[in-house]
Amino acid sequence: QVQLVESGGGLVQAGGSLRLSCAASGLTSSNYGVGWFRQAPGEEREFVVGINWRGDSTYYADTVKGRFTISRDNAENTVYLQMNSLKPEDTAVYSCAAVSVGYRRYKYWGQGTQVTVSS
Repeated sequence: QVQLVESGGGLVQAGGSLRLSCAASGLTSSNYGVGWFRQAPGEEREFVVGINWRGDSTYYADTVKGRFTISRDNAENTVYLQMNSLKPEDTAVYSCAAVSVGYRRYKYWGQGTQVTVSS
């Protein structure tokens, strides 16, 4: 059974940092890429950043480029999202998702973790 579990969310002041984790089980690290998505209240879910299975290719949304960094530890089957210089508009529920190599649709999703940035 595939399971993705996010952690690390919380409340932080503007300009602060948080590090999110996405721990995967039931997946082989060489078989999937991972993406982080976020959804603010009343808004549609948006793509934040993605990383391939090797960890050597990443793609960032323009809104977070230069502030967020994605990485992965395949030995631990965990993907990290380091978020720096946080802004109030980064407030959202952040979810990670896995996409199998060779596919385009994210098939597996975590439950999400709340990130709140106060001004």
